[in-house]
Amino acid sequence: MPPRTPKQRSAAAPPDLTREAALGPPVCGIDEAGRGPWAGPVAAAAVIWPAGAVPPVGITDSKKLSAAARDRLFDAILAGAQVGIGEASVEEIDRLNILRATMLAMARAVAALPVVPGHALVDGNRLPPDLPCPATALVKGDSLSLSIAAASIIAKVHRDRIMAAADLRFPGYGFARHMGYGTPEHHEALQRLGPTSFHRTSFSPIKALIQNDY
Repeated sequence: MPPRTPKQRSAAAPPDLTREAALGPPVCGIDEAGRGPWAGPVAAAAVIWPAGAVPPVGITDSKKLSAAARDRLFDAILAGAQVGIGEASVEEIDRLNILRATMLAMARAVAALPVVPGHALVDGNRLPPDLPCPATALVKGDSLSLSIAAASIIAKVHRDRIMAAADLRFPGYGFARHMGYGTPEHHEALQRLGPTSFHRTSFSPIKALIQNDY
């Protein structure tokens, strides 16, 4: 097998704090969870690793981790980092649109931090307006920045727990299994039961169901 190129080695490397160190503390990483689902809020988290902190091993893009690993790292991140969590509600998603609601959730996460960051690293290619500090958008940031990767875990676990609670409020939809995403199970439940107040009526599949009287 030929040796990997430097580019391939870089792509395989876990996220680290290189970018945070270059910017100087305090730098927060920001990520979101729940832009695509048909139901539930969109959540965001902002994470700052204090100087001298030793982040737990295994932090990476939340989508690459099992639910058990995310839960374990969620607790470890809360114990070792400064964390802010923000949400935008279903009503706000429907009123503002999902992009603007996501930016709002990110801004709320930064506002919830115990300190004002000197710089923010934001996963993706868009920046929330009105942040209290300069910011840099970082495509695939959850695979590059340890702060963003940690934020992705916090946001994902926080939102999953909201959806698990919604499963008790709205039985029959399977929210605890699909987390509001557009799975066949979710679609079948919607056709059978109709949408709830927890569904995003601005999203095309839900809007179509309402227009067709389910």
